[in-house]
Amino acid sequence: MAESAVEYGAQSAPTPFAPGQRKKAIAALLVVTSVWGATFIWMKQALNELQPEIEAYGSNRVVGVLVAARFAIAALVMVVFFPRARAALGDKEQWKGGALLGGVMLVGFVTQMIGLDEINPAVSAFLTSLYVVFTALITIFMTKSQPSRVLMFGVLLATFGAGFIQGPPHLSWGFGEVMTVVCAVFFALHIIYTQRITQVMDPVGVTQTSFAVVALGAAGMVLLLGGGRSIEEWRFIFADGVFIPVLCLGIGGSFFCLLLLNMYQRYLHPIQAAIIYALEPVWATTYGLGLGLVDWSTWILIGGGALFLGNIVVELFTHADSEE
Repeated sequence: MAESAVEYGAQSAPTPFAPGQRKKAIAALLVVTSVWGATFIWMKQALNELQPEIEAYGSNRVVGVLVAARFAIAALVMVVFFPRARAALGDKEQWKGGALLGGVMLVGFVTQMIGLDEINPAVSAFLTSLYVVFTALITIFMTKSQPSRVLMFGVLLATFGAGFIQGPPHLSWGFGEVMTVVCAVFFALHIIYTQRITQVMDPVGVTQTSFAVVALGAAGMVLLLGGGRSIEEWRFIFADGVFIPVLCLGIGGSFFCLLLLNMYQRYLHPIQAAIIYALEPVWATTYGLGLGLVDWSTWILIGGGALFLGNIVVELFTHADSEE
């Protein structure tokens, strides 16, 4: 896996794509953010229902089971509907790409869910959105080049907007906050390597293998922590108030969003993709308002406005050729 990371990280800048492809990619990633906006609610719902299990087994083991179930559902859907996904299971190259993407996803999702059990969704959304900054910093480090000023301005607007859309975040920098920052770093790595790997591999195939890696890795984590020996520890996935959110996470948050992401993100600069993904808190706040989970404030306009302005500025003043 380390060798694969070096190989993909050393690739030259990707070939510019046609404007029509970029427009489709932007539209697709906007759809991804609209679904991802609901994942914070689904994860919190599942964790809230599983408090007795968390006390009995520990949060790490419960989170591992949830992540394994979420990606097992996504992998099963892929196998059923895509022949190329089934073929990828016998392709060593697809497994190499899937191991890299799945490995960083596994760390990202596990640390995010562990953190979410300790902090509220607003703080989690803000700290997770730091992947925009980390994507820019890691891209600079890997490519040894400075992104355009327009992209960096978009990064600043997106980070500010995501952080303040529900008011100034109240951070205590406990265990939950630290885990969520770790999650942001690995989500940034996922954005960067997705853009590189899906340009040289079949996006459908590498999506399937990455799902399998995350599901198997999460299940392995549960076993290493001393859990998963009894059917009871896996069966709570089907409990009332848990199964529906996990099903939504598997089909919506993983299968639909990550497949769409792998198919279309390759047409954009990774920093622009990260800025688009930062719109996720806008959707999360909108859904929260509709469900009565979030109170209205002027910060929603300020933060949401900054996020939209960042995306508009980047799209108006950045072109495919100059991005590279």
